[in-house]
Amino acid sequence: MLRLIRIENLLFIALFQYLLRYCIILPVLSKYSIGPVMTDWQFAILVMTTICMAASGNVINDYFDIYIDRTNRPNSIVLDRVIPRKKAILIHVILTLTGIFMGLYIAFATRRANYVWLFLGIPTLLWFYSTKFKRQLLIGNLIVALLTAAMVYVVISVELTFIRQTGLDTSKSDGCITAWMYTVGYTFFAFLCNLSREIIKDIEDIEGDSEYGCHTLPVILGIPYTKGIISVLNALTIIMLWAVYYMSSALQSHPFVELYLSAGLTIPILLNTLLLYKAHEKKDFHRCSVNSKYIMLVGVLSMLYVWLT
Repeated sequence: MLRLIRIENLLFIALFQYLLRYCIILPVLSKYSIGPVMTDWQFAILVMTTICMAASGNVINDYFDIYIDRTNRPNSIVLDRVIPRKKAILIHVILTLTGIFMGLYIAFATRRANYVWLFLGIPTLLWFYSTKFKRQLLIGNLIVALLTAAMVYVVISVELTFIRQTGLDTSKSDGCITAWMYTVGYTFFAFLCNLSREIIKDIEDIEGDSEYGCHTLPVILGIPYTKGIISVLNALTIIMLWAVYYMSSALQSHPFVELYLSAGLTIPILLNTLLLYKAHEKKDFHRCSVNSKYIMLVGVLSMLYVWLT
């Protein structure tokens, strides 16, 4: 069951959202004498909403990809071997409905009708991603990356919506603007890193994808051109990291930030790009994909570093 819902990815989502709120957003707001309005329990419900929706997306993705996965990763298949496909659909429905109802509570608590469409739209998009968009050129990769970015966006959006209920104009408050700036930086980081990793995974899965008619980047353009696209995304990630650093006096005030950005992120991204160029076998591309996850983890843990320093 834990393998089916990708428990490690769900824990990563929870870690990302909790660090963003308690290490970045709330400390920034407190410096401007703005206290939290959303309670810890309400935030826990928000996190559980995103986790349930992500888990339901993982289940339905495995359901529709079962034949492709028999070619790409035959030793790690869970459906039909351990969990029947009919049971997987039931699990998907339960997780989806749980996520939607918790999301509707957040929409009710914030008095924002837009959140209703957000929490209804995400599972719908995940369904169409699994059934159709994943097999189309670049669209599937962009959807996953955008949903990852939405996971970051929703934290600051809901937080400031609760604060706005007190009468504070969050569009003019320096504390709210600063919190937004930090969050936007992490949103772009999550988007670019996840997009790069999703394309690497497509190279890793090219055998099964081409056999079953998927129009992914490596299938259509070939592996060499796809490697070039990933390298451009990695370069944009590095440029964005250093641009945010040089535009933020607050970041520059923290000790050893340059060392963290260099040794923790820039060098690993460059090394992973080099490994990608040298990769030829499936195991090599899998290694690059795993390295991308570690790079994302280091980026997320930077929030803890900023908070501690």
